[in-house]
Parts: sequence; structure tokens; C-alpha cells
Amino acid sequence: MNAPAPHGSPVSREAALRIAMAARALPGVEVAAFVRALGDRLGLPVTDQKLARMTVADLKTLLQGDEIVDPGVDGAALKSAVRFLWGEGLAEDAPTPAADCPPPEGMLTVAVASNTGEQLDGHFGSCTRFLVYRVSESGIWLAEVRSTLAADEAEDRNAARAALIADCQLAYVQSIGGPAAAKVVRAGVHPVKLPAGGAAREALARLQGTLRRPPPWLAKVLGREAATLAQFVPDEEEA
Repeated sequence: MNAPAPHGSPVSREAALRIAMAARALPGVEVAAFVRALGDRLGLPVTDQKLARMTVADLKTLLQGDEIVDPGVDGAALKSAVRFLWGEGLAEDAPTPAADCPPPEGMLTVAVASNTGEQLDGHFGSCTRFLVYRVSESGIWLAEVRSTLAADEAEDRNAARAALIADCQLAYVQSIGGPAAAKVVRAGVHPVKLPAGGAAREALARLQGTLRRPPPWLAKVLGREAATLAQFVPDEEEA
């Protein structure tokens, strides 16, 4: 599906993804403003080939000239954004869902905020995708990889992201703001913060280990009677 560029000029799906990912790498940047600035600088249509010629110096000049971000924006963020504009690191590390993933009935469905591989390394409001797992006492399966790109085109991004994972019982994130957490809860999903992040499957293995005698917060999610508090040593920080 093609995304419209400013003034109705077409942008390829690949170019649109590059621009959206670059914008996310830069603090305080709105995708629409970034697209307009790129269009003004590179000329329309904005193509993959034009994006591939962007340099860190070009990007810094563009951002400062259009007052999109603070002139003192971190150099590492600029480099990361330029790599996205070049098309690097977009989907090469996207994990593959399990071919033998069982149906969700009788299992926990857990969304994990992720930017890299099967890592829990994302903020709810800025992660590039949600890894959706099914978890039972006997196994952990990656069911889906859901991009957040379309959700970020919505007027209320956090509400759209919450809707994206509304079929999950839990959402594991490195961080989430209060207003966003409220929208996640309204969608019927329980947010769990793990600021240290790490391998998604390691976090889920800890969760899996509590399913036989779940702690109070998880028992509530599961609709079960809770184990005693004395038997619960928390691994996670609830939102």
C-alpha cells in the first residue's frame, strides 16, 4: 500500500517506512512535519534513491533549518535516523512467528514492546512493533509480529496502539506513561513495566513459572484465586 506524500505525491511503502522509522529515532519529531521538510529539501516525489543520499550533516541542517528539533539533538540519534533513511535495520531482524503456534484458548496472550529481534526493549508509545506471544505452563510461542506504523498515523496514537493489542491480556514494556497506561487498561490489557528490558522469552519464562500459583495481580487477569502474597516474589513492576 502506498502512503501519500505532501501535496499528494506518492511515496513508496519502503520510503514511507524509512521516513517513519527515522522520525521515531529523533526526539520530539512529528512524522508529518518530517515528511514535509524532506519533501522541501529533496524535492517531490521523495524516493528511496533520494533518501539513500542523505548524510548526517544534511539531516542536521534540515532539522535545524525547519526548527523541527532542538539544534543540540544527540549525534547518535542523527546517525540512527540516517541509517533508517538509507533503509538499514528496518526488518532484517524481525523474528518469525512459530509455525506450530496453538490457538489462544486457555492460554495467556502477551504483547511485548520491541524494537530489536526478540528483545523487550521498547517504550509503549515509540516501539516499532509488538511481539505477540502465547504462553502456557507447557510452552511459549511467538504468534505474531505487529508493526505499529499504521497505528502511528492515527490522531490518538496511544489509543490506536492500545487497540492494536486489545486481544492480549498483558503488555510487557520497558516504560509507559500514565495516560497511555490508562488507555491500555481501558482496552482490557494489563500493562507490566520491566525497565531493565532484556530477552522477551526470558521475561515470559518468569511469567510462565508463576502460572500454576499466580501472584494476585496475575490471578486477577486470569480470573483465578490468588496464591498467598508470601509465596510471591515480584519480578515485574506493574504500571
